[in-house]
Amino acid sequence: MNKKLDQQAADNIRALAVAMVEKANSGHPGGPMGGADFMHILYSEFFNFDPTDMEWAFRDRFFMDAGHLSTLMYAQYYLLGNYEKNDVANFRQWGSITPGHPEVDVKRGIENTSGPLGQGHTMGIGAAIGAKFLQARFGEWMNHKIYGFISDGGVQEEISQGAGRIAGHLGLSNFIMFFDSNDIQLSTATDEVTTEDTAMKYEAWGWKVVTIDGHNHDEIRKALTDANNETERPTLIIGKTIMGKGAVAADGSMFEGHCELHGQPIGHTGADYAKTLLNLGANPESPFDIFNDVKAFYKDILKEKTAKAAEKKAVIATWRASNKALADKLDFFLSGELPELDFESIEHKAGLASRAASSGVLGYLAGKVENMIVSSADLSNSDKTDGFLKKTHALKKGDFTGSFLQAGVAELTMACIANGLALHGGIIPVVATFFVFSDYMKPAIRLSGIQELGVKFVWTHDAFRVGEDGPTHQPVEQEAQIRLLEKLKNHSGKPSFLALRPADSAETSVAWKMALENKDTPTGLILSRQNIKDIPAIGTSRYQEALAAEKGGYLVKEVENPDVVLIANGSEVATLFAAAEILESQNGLKVNIASIISEGLFRLQSKDYQNSIIPKNKPLFGLTAGLPVNLEGLVGDNGKVFGLDHFGYSAPANVLDDKFGFTGEKVSKEVLEYLKTQQN
Repeated sequence: MNKKLDQQAADNIRALAVAMVEKANSGHPGGPMGGADFMHILYSEFFNFDPTDMEWAFRDRFFMDAGHLSTLMYAQYYLLGNYEKNDVANFRQWGSITPGHPEVDVKRGIENTSGPLGQGHTMGIGAAIGAKFLQARFGEWMNHKIYGFISDGGVQEEISQGAGRIAGHLGLSNFIMFFDSNDIQLSTATDEVTTEDTAMKYEAWGWKVVTIDGHNHDEIRKALTDANNETERPTLIIGKTIMGKGAVAADGSMFEGHCELHGQPIGHTGADYAKTLLNLGANPESPFDIFNDVKAFYKDILKEKTAKAAEKKAVIATWRASNKALADKLDFFLSGELPELDFESIEHKAGLASRAASSGVLGYLAGKVENMIVSSADLSNSDKTDGFLKKTHALKKGDFTGSFLQAGVAELTMACIANGLALHGGIIPVVATFFVFSDYMKPAIRLSGIQELGVKFVWTHDAFRVGEDGPTHQPVEQEAQIRLLEKLKNHSGKPSFLALRPADSAETSVAWKMALENKDTPTGLILSRQNIKDIPAIGTSRYQEALAAEKGGYLVKEVENPDVVLIANGSEVATLFAAAEILESQNGLKVNIASIISEGLFRLQSKDYQNSIIPKNKPLFGLTAGLPVNLEGLVGDNGKVFGLDHFGYSAPANVLDDKFGFTGEKVSKEVLEYLKTQQN
């Protein structure tokens, strides 16, 4: 412990944060200036990682919630050697590796993409659940910690309610969060928007809470020591800090704690840029330098971290030697690979709802995919994830041997936790709720897509056929929203999401196969509440034919030179079969039917393949229980899509089918009317 060096290091972080924002003419300097003391003490004395192996699976992890404080991370990791001077000097610039909000980059210490407040710390809680899950299976040696960093905004975002409740309920003693409590947010002081007692709130959720002076290094040390020794509860360290700590005005007076220091270069405020750098011990002519003493100090720290990691790795090597089978299983979990699975062997009763078929698949997977955690938002008996739950048990405080997370009514929290599980590694996360409530999950779905995480979303009650529950529970526009993500590319140049709406039980089995094999992007399974007639097999195996869904779309009914091609996905495919029977028997038409489980995936196939399924020189008719836009891109300008352009109503599903025109007879009439327009 060297008080002078510790202060220099914290001030170096402050100066770098100030300089980054000033040069970029954009960013948030005040918060990093306040959080610098905690960050330095955490990383220099408590945080366990291997500087030579940043992706080491058993490292501590740091999850930033307040993504606007990215310069705090970049400055700290620059001291640790993860960034070069040029990197921090090009903050927020095109092509730089220091974007305005941190984007997951594990090799440099960035564990999560953050920015939308509340999600970062919730992903950290997901990682902590994952660590406990793995520890329960492989031993107490797996005792790495998950650290979170949150600001007033993250505490205020509603997701903190679900995250705090779940972390406390599960007793996540491996999760330690610092709350940078500086009483200032972007446009106001916090007392203008809240009077709640944050400490009491978290204590009520079952957290250990301690309030400290966030600039007092001894108090930070004690808080972190106690948190690391805690065995029953997550810890919240409320650090009372000063916004813009160390900022100086042109006349040499201190200019700290002001709202305007939050979200703009300090040179645009009442503070003076050069005077502030001088006050912090930096050279305004060369503001991106690491101070000489700090550089030497951190060189020694890195040696210590490497040595400590080597000691831990030796302990793990001893465990591996004595537990070869467990070690092999752990390696398999961490590899992200799947065990050998025989989806064709899963038997389904005739005419099931696809949610029920999914339940059967989940029951099969529960005995085979041991590193899967399934979660439901208080709907396991309705979204049918109980097919999995019946083969395991729920996670609970002190017992993480189960594989099911009862999240309670908290869709967004649950989805963020799943992202955190995926980020931790070694776990396949599945989350489920009603499709209409995907609206509550969109922020996390978006971050899942941006971070390229293999989270599996299960959405049941997929259409107006929810029936009596009425318009609030009947998804109409949700599929269109989700399928937009299939058109949006991630930074790897691939579709950022895979949306699958299977037409029957066989396609549901295939959809699960596709979801599990899709490891680099999130997948959504959109499933029916009501029973669906199975698609008749053309040959001897409906499952083998349904494997063609792996191309995103295929013909489930095919004749030579059809008069019309009917297109749908999900339960509307069966409705098209009913319509086709009428069109063929009563009108003498020849009909092909295409099941397009995923337009995004279908569009990745060759043009020849696409045209073989949906020929542009034939009349094309689409049927969707959602907005017509779901299929309009497939049928083109000359085609027609019959869908909904209104919210649902409360009535039995079969009544709504009739009233909305979704019966075989009524659809056949729509097809005939469309064909008349093609003859003119």
